[in-house]
Amino acid sequence: MNMNGLVGRLMRMFGMRMLNKGINTAARRGKSEAEMTPQERARAKKQSKSARELTKRARQAARITRRMR
Repeated sequence: MNMNGLVGRLMRMFGMRMLNKGINTAARRGKSEAEMTPQERARAKKQSKSARELTKRARQAARITRRMR
């Protein structure tokens, strides 16, 4: 594998990890798990899941539009 491919793969892995952390932080509204009430935890879990699904759909749409070009 050439160096460009390796760097690109590492950047994608890093970007995905940061995206997931950002989604989770936004869903928790900046609070840690210990500071949240059980209701807040349930809401954060639901929001995190819906955000991931929305991200998945956006990626699928981008793939489809790329194929159309």
